[in-house]
Amino acid sequence: MSHPLAPRYDGHEAVRSDIDTRPHDGSSPHAGSSPHAATEDAAATLAAVETHHPKRLRLTVAEVLVETVSTRTFRLRRPDGRDLPPFLAGQYVGVFADGTNRPYAIASSPARLDHWDLTVRRVPGGRISNHLIDTLAPGDTLTTTGPTGTFHHNPLFHGEDVVFLAGGSGVVPAMSMIREIVDHGLPRRFHLLLGSRTADDIIFRTELDALAAAHPDIHVHHVVQDTGDVRGAPDGWTGPTGLLTAALIDTLVGPLDGRTVYVCGPQALYPYALRQLADLGHPRRRIRFEANGAPTDPTAQPHWPTGNDPAGEVTVTARGRTFRTRRDRPLLDALEDAGVRPEAACRSGECGLCRVRVVKGQVHTALEARLRLSDERFGYTHSCVAYPITDTELDL
Repeated sequence: MSHPLAPRYDGHEAVRSDIDTRPHDGSSPHAGSSPHAATEDAAATLAAVETHHPKRLRLTVAEVLVETVSTRTFRLRRPDGRDLPPFLAGQYVGVFADGTNRPYAIASSPARLDHWDLTVRRVPGGRISNHLIDTLAPGDTLTTTGPTGTFHHNPLFHGEDVVFLAGGSGVVPAMSMIREIVDHGLPRRFHLLLGSRTADDIIFRTELDALAAAHPDIHVHHVVQDTGDVRGAPDGWTGPTGLLTAALIDTLVGPLDGRTVYVCGPQALYPYALRQLADLGHPRRRIRFEANGAPTDPTAQPHWPTGNDPAGEVTVTARGRTFRTRRDRPLLDALEDAGVRPEAACRSGECGLCRVRVVKGQVHTALEARLRLSDERFGYTHSCVAYPITDTELDL
């Protein structure tokens, strides 16, 4: 049966006709000599896909490691002890809890697939971070997605001399990248500038310092913002303080010379880091930002429609359900609370898994959305960074 949108594409009749004339798997010369062989091939292909790209995994919490007062690492393993799916250092998995999901970067090394380490920092008022830290214990079961995400090192484009600016728990993907360098003995220089609020708040401090001391191509610089209450060193903090300014980056890293710079941390870090790197003359194409949540205030974006009260409620209809929600609340959050749960991963507008079609009404799509070129024409948006301005009907 043809997809309802197929007729909108030029030449779809010819494509449909060509597909209809192709042999089925059972008679394909590439599928084996018999329908039975074709079935076996298809089963093997599905098994391989499920092994490497599973939609869901039910994993056991093997250990809970205390990183700081506000941060825990949950070590996850398969119940049967098999290796977990492979991933690229810097990628994340979606964690399901309390009727929703959140993305958490994998901190462990891709070289060690007997476990994944998910490092979670408590967010004040955070629905999932607090739930995990307060309730999860060894022996519990956690449901996740498979690994995904585009924030990872690409040796063809990023080179082998890179810089990473991290704030707080933004160090987690950097930790995975560093561990991979060490485990595989990669010939890669890695400069990490990690900004933390206090010395006690530095995640992975002991391990990072030990790795930097043992590996001359790994450079770690801790920058503490608040030195008013330092208990991490008996004589007080003697390292760099304040923010990751252009001057500090230049002092600690030296000339960037077109090196790839990764940035990961709280949302406020991104525009700030971009300004500092621009002041150093660093080209935007050599900066990689990790997507990190919906905008804190969508109404601050210049294309938010004027004359609409953000706190005002509108009606949303999807999958036969109708409910009320505020204009300034992401559609994805409102849908989940109403019992409608689209697939979702990044929750930052990037991956597109939560893509929905707006059948009726006006929706504000935040700047964070990485839409396809055809989405505006056909009415699609990413529900994690979309906000209903008027009464809206959605097709999921």
